[in-house]
Amino acid sequence: MKYVRFLLIGILFGIILSKSEAISWYRIYEMFKFQSFHMYGIIGSAVFFSMIFTFLFKRGFIKNYKGKPIKLKTRKKEYIRTLVGGTIFGLGWALAGSCPAPIFILIGNGVFSILILLFGALIGAFLYGLLSKKLPH
Repeated sequence: MKYVRFLLIGILFGIILSKSEAISWYRIYEMFKFQSFHMYGIIGSAVFFSMIFTFLFKRGFIKNYKGKPIKLKTRKKEYIRTLVGGTIFGLGWALAGSCPAPIFILIGNGVFSILILLFGALIGAFLYGLLSKKLPH
């Protein structure tokens, strides 16, 4: 029962992504062809709010579900890994027309052909789990 709030937040997130058309293949296609600002505005808003929440986490204003401050781990900046990972993610996003969150929203909206993409994402996560010890982190 204590996890119901997380379920409700997930449902709200799905509704927001659906109503903002962020799960639309056409909107994603427009974004990658630089034909529309729609998705860039959504992503830019997400980055802005993430910056605010990160600041609040670091200052200790936001606590975890047990009431303890959340400690953010700081890592050394490694731009090459970030660029390679971001490029792979972006290429997959462009080819598939969806990133991980919209997969479940599209299934909830009755777009069952997206199950192929979900299957591919699960295989990718499984392979990463197998290879993660051998990859540079």
